[in-house]
This record gives sequence, C-alpha cells and structure tokens, in this order.
Amino acid sequence: MLKRFTEHINSNLPLLRERPLLLACSGGVDSVVLAQLCTSSGLKVTLAHCNFQLRGDESDADETFVQELGEKLGVKVITNQFDTEKYAEVHRGSIQMAAREMRYQWFKELLGTGKFHFVLTAHHADDDLETFLINLSRGTGIEGLTGIPIRNEKVIRPLLNFSRQEILDYAKENTLEWREDSSNAESKYLRNKIRLDIVPQLKTLHPSFLENFKRTQSHLEQTKSLVHNYMEDIRTKLFMRHGDTAKIEVAELARLVPLQSYLYGLLHEYGFTEWNDVKDLLNAMSGKEVRSKTHRLVKDRTHLILSPIETTLEQVFWISEEVTETENPISLRFENVKTIENTGRNTIYLDKEKLNFPLLLRNWEKGDYFYPYGMDGKKKLSKFFKDEKVDVISKEKQWLLCSNDTIAWVVGRRADKRFKVEDSTKDILKITLVT
Repeated sequence: MLKRFTEHINSNLPLLRERPLLLACSGGVDSVVLAQLCTSSGLKVTLAHCNFQLRGDESDADETFVQELGEKLGVKVITNQFDTEKYAEVHRGSIQMAAREMRYQWFKELLGTGKFHFVLTAHHADDDLETFLINLSRGTGIEGLTGIPIRNEKVIRPLLNFSRQEILDYAKENTLEWREDSSNAESKYLRNKIRLDIVPQLKTLHPSFLENFKRTQSHLEQTKSLVHNYMEDIRTKLFMRHGDTAKIEVAELARLVPLQSYLYGLLHEYGFTEWNDVKDLLNAMSGKEVRSKTHRLVKDRTHLILSPIETTLEQVFWISEEVTETENPISLRFENVKTIENTGRNTIYLDKEKLNFPLLLRNWEKGDYFYPYGMDGKKKLSKFFKDEKVDVISKEKQWLLCSNDTIAWVVGRRADKRFKVEDSTKDILKITLVT
C-alpha cells in the first residue's frame, strides 16, 4: 500500500511534495495509517488533533495517544480542546455538525498563519460510498452523487482511492496501534447505521461492489463535467454581465426545456434552493424577488436581474468644499475651471455660487424629484427612471449629489438645471464620475 500511496502522490498530488502540511489526526486507524504513509513517503506533516470533549476520559486519552504518535513519527503535534456541546446549543445544531464546523474553522485559522499549505484528511473510498448513500437518501442532484472530492480548495484527501479494508490490512501488517471511538459502534447516527448495517449488505451483492461503485462514480463525474461545460455555454449566451450583476432575458429563459432543470443548472451556485419560487418569478410583476443567503434575483419587466446581496452600513456622505476627489462610495473628481469643454453623462458643470457646501451624496428615495437639464419643469425620479428604462438594481444603486435638500445631479445620468452655468456665472465647478 505504501508503494501505491507514494505513486498516487507523485502522479496525482505532486503539489504536496516539499510543502508543510497539516494532517487531521483523530487517533483512529484511518488517520494513523495516513500519518504513517505520509511520513514514510517523505511528506512534511504536522498532526492536528481536535479534542471535542464528548467522551470524558476517553477523549483525553485520544489526545494523549496522538501526542505520543507524533513523538514516534518524529513530527510536531498541535491539539485543541473544544466545548462542543455548548457550541451546538448556542448555534442550535447537532453535535456532529458543531464538531465539523469547529474542526474546519480551526484548520482555516491554522492555514491562515501561513505555516501550512494544505490540510490532509483520512477520508477513504468507504466514506465516499457512505456519503453517496446519505445524499441519495435525502434527495440530491448529480453533485451529491459524485461524492467527496479528492480536493476542496485547501483540503486534500489522499486516501480516497483506498478502501477501509486496505487501510485495516496495512495497519495490521505493520502492527500499528490506534484508538477506537466507542461512538462509532452506535447505530443511532445515520452514517454509522449506513456503515454498520447497509454497506456490508451491499458488498454481499457482488465481490467487487466498492470497485464497481468507484467506477460508476467516475462516470458520474465525467457526466457532471459535460453538464457543467454545457451550462457554462448556456450561461454565456443568456447572462448579460455588467460588473457583479447579470441580466437574463425572461423570454429566452422560458424557452428552455425542462425549465426547472435549467434554472437549477444556471443558478444553484448562487445559493438558490426554492426552485418553484424562482420559476414563478418569470411571470411575476416587476420588483418581485427571490433571495438566497448571498444573492438576489429580481424581476424587472422583461428580465431577471441577478446580483449579490449588499449591506451598506452608511448611506449618506458629506463632501466639503476643499475636497478634490472621493473614492467612497463612488469615485468623483472636483475641479474649478474657467470654461465648459466636454460634457456627458459622467461629467457636469455647475455654477459653484449656487451650491451650499458641504454637498451631500446619498441614495435616491421615493418622492425625490428634480428639474432635469434640457427638460421643462420638474420630474419625479421614479418617472425619470421609468422613462430612461433604469432597472431595479441600478435604481437601488443610484447616487444623488445634493446641495442641502436639493438634487444637483442624478450621478451619471442627468444634472439639475437649477445649478446650470449661465453667462453671469463667475465660478464653474466641474464634477466627473470616474469609472
């Protein structure tokens, strides 16, 4: 197994060579074997042990065992003790989820120190099968059926090609010692029930059941890649991108069959899960929206607009007369000039004497109105936006430059004629939106 492991590292994971690695070690047979294989094949590892303090003296004994294992292997050991039960209570989650979250958060913090490049975990082929069955039992798409990835950003699983039996055989052949977690024998947990009751039955169906499963999963992974590439082509055709926002034409989207499958393929990576709500959005009134934890999808007349959910802590910004440039929330440049030269949406010229400093930069609000340059009379901003066909997201991001309570510029769109430069103007203020 050591030879196969070394060949696997050299062929598939050469990035692990000559780099400091963190190895998650519980003290169980899987992580002990991984530690032994890594050190024997010349990888530079530090063992990281989580004491979740869930089994009293047994948990403390696990921690001591890992420290002694580090001494035997001649590698450093880092340990951390967690109040798992309190964390689960505060976050209202299961003990298993609490342990997982704290574990990976700690690994992330250790990686953040810059002392380690990757985290190695001892997941193997049987773990992958169990995850497949768990996902299958809960209902899943092709992502859930492809199981545990060999690499997920900074987390790498070098044993994923090896079975639990191969790991046990290696441990016994090399007279390795390990710790048994008594909770692994309890079938009250779903994973344990699958491991103890279901997987053994499946393996009796065919002597090479696990190998056949891995082959099937490889086919699924290839299918997932094909689907991903196809969906990227569709996304490129349908998504009109502007910065971090994308507009999707409803009519084009509605032509896709089966629609819900396409919606999932196009939008699931943005965190959406309520697919009936997303589907209903196609026929909804303008302004209706569906949100995920990170993104929002808004109906705007003939389009859906996809954008990140932004939290703006401050909506009002003051600009004194001495300021020549601003960077937050938008980039503006202020210049005192003698004549008017180039004008446009992003450049205006105002009679400085008509302005009251400090100027105010704020978001637009319902009820706002101004006197658009080049038009007769005043106009509500809501009507101006409608005539200009400004979409919902752009309206929300619209900034107004104001003198006291009076709008001087709908930034990037239209100036207010009450501040226009006239023949009697002595001081001209040129303001440019820097894009």
